[in-house]
Amino acid sequence: MTRAEGPGAAGVDPRELWLTPDSDRPRRGRRPAFSREAITVAAVALADAEGIDAVTMRRVAAEVGAGVMSLYSYAPDKETLLDLMIDHVNGELSAPRPLTGDWRADLKAIGHLQREHMLRHPWLAGAVPARRTLGPRTLAFLEHALAALRPSGLDGGARLEVFAQLTAFVAGHVAHEVTQAEAAQSPGRAAAEALYLTAVAADGHHPELAEALASAGRPVTPDATFARFLNRLVDGLDAG
Repeated sequence: MTRAEGPGAAGVDPRELWLTPDSDRPRRGRRPAFSREAITVAAVALADAEGIDAVTMRRVAAEVGAGVMSLYSYAPDKETLLDLMIDHVNGELSAPRPLTGDWRADLKAIGHLQREHMLRHPWLAGAVPARRTLGPRTLAFLEHALAALRPSGLDGGARLEVFAQLTAFVAGHVAHEVTQAEAAQSPGRAAAEALYLTAVAADGHHPELAEALASAGRPVTPDATFARFLNRLVDGLDAG
């Protein structure tokens, strides 16, 4: 693969990465008993089970029964492998529900679909915002989202920005959800934080916080919280 100066997937020619099939890739020696797809599937399984830090070229090579050096003809570095992984799992988004023509409702449906997807693959929430993965499965979902936004009257560039804004919001929210779920496994910590906030709210120096904490409760299930935040984001978008 052609690489420019500097490490990582930024230097990989996307035409070579996404448009060149395995059978056309130059290689030396015997034909390997694995494929780029097998490598990617193994890496995704590792990330799902153990987190993205567990994904190393050595671990993936061991999973597919290959020598580590042989992987580099398919993914020259971990950054490229991560792009392959993201596009692979984005295939799960390839059959979203049909569009209704109500762009706000359709955009909310896309947001919920993205959240479910990122919760199935928690490593995605941290990986997606920092990357521009241009693989075919990712572009297929982008095409769907842009079509959903067409009735808004926004031009193509603005629709791209809205989708990027939505994806960043969902990724940030899911990252927070995952962190909160981990914290919930330590009920003592959560109880201590609640007592602390109660004390701070009562000290007279934080009236806004005291009012917020005393306000009527809202549903706090993860699904309800996400829906509430997503509604505020999408309903507040300016389509003018």
